[in-house]
Amino acid sequence: MAGVLLSGCGLSSGSSVPLAVEPGSIQPVPELEGVTITVGSKNFTEQMVLGYIAEFTLAAAGADVRDLTSIVGSSTARRALQSGQIDVLWDYTGTSWISYNGNNDPIPDARAQYEAVKQQDLERNGIAWTAIDYNVDNTYAFAVNQDAAKRLGVEKLSDIPRVIAEHPEDATFCVDTEFANRNDGMPGVEQEYGFTADKSKVKTLTEGSIYQATANGTCTFGEVFTTDGRIKALDLKVLQDDKLFFPRYNIGITTRDELLKRYPQITAIFEPVSKVLTNEELVRMNAQVDVEGRDPADVARDWMAEKGFVKIPGR
Repeated sequence: MAGVLLSGCGLSSGSSVPLAVEPGSIQPVPELEGVTITVGSKNFTEQMVLGYIAEFTLAAAGADVRDLTSIVGSSTARRALQSGQIDVLWDYTGTSWISYNGNNDPIPDARAQYEAVKQQDLERNGIAWTAIDYNVDNTYAFAVNQDAAKRLGVEKLSDIPRVIAEHPEDATFCVDTEFANRNDGMPGVEQEYGFTADKSKVKTLTEGSIYQATANGTCTFGEVFTTDGRIKALDLKVLQDDKLFFPRYNIGITTRDELLKRYPQITAIFEPVSKVLTNEELVRMNAQVDVEGRDPADVARDWMAEKGFVKIPGR
């Protein structure tokens, strides 16, 4: 396997996996024994949990796993994969379709979206998708607190233009930097739903702080991920995407095509994990990190052990 590069995105060479695991239902794979595989993730909770799940999966299979989780920005993480700085990245079909490949129109059907992404990424970028998980769809949404929902009568995204017209003082938005600029983010929502937010009323916050800001009324409309455990914990109301603007964001393992051809066993070890990962499971794990304050690596390892994929040494 190609060594980890130190140029390009300016990432480090990675570190060792933070916690030890032993084989469970995932058994050592002779072809992967001692092979150095660097796992990356983006820098939000769900991605870090998924990154560690990938690391423990590969470690149980016998690979020499390097940890390069928490890369800032989707595009940076994708470039790291293409350049060889990382070898495995759990990614989202909608992100690839819209952000990486520049398509404007989402494909509502999850399987059709995946097949289109798989073909386009392979032909254009040399990136292979495998172990797709249709049970997880972590799409974007806007949420409001319960007071705003009742006071303004908002149920769906097409209610936003009415709020802007009738209650401009309440037409405040909290979004993160990436969402503010992605065409599957704020610009696309404005175009699809026929409104233009007052730029002075759009606050750019870190992804993690948006949930609390929405709950306490700092902003009326907060950008959220639908699998985030803080939605339930803070009793936020998710608005219906009634025009089906947001793409499907099913997850799958992405790697370079030449690497998957060299080690096709990667598909076999990840498929059982994908089959049991669901939105509900991720909501539970995300909440353990964001609400209970647990470390993502601990949460990921406990989940892997709970499902029997790995064993925890000494237990």
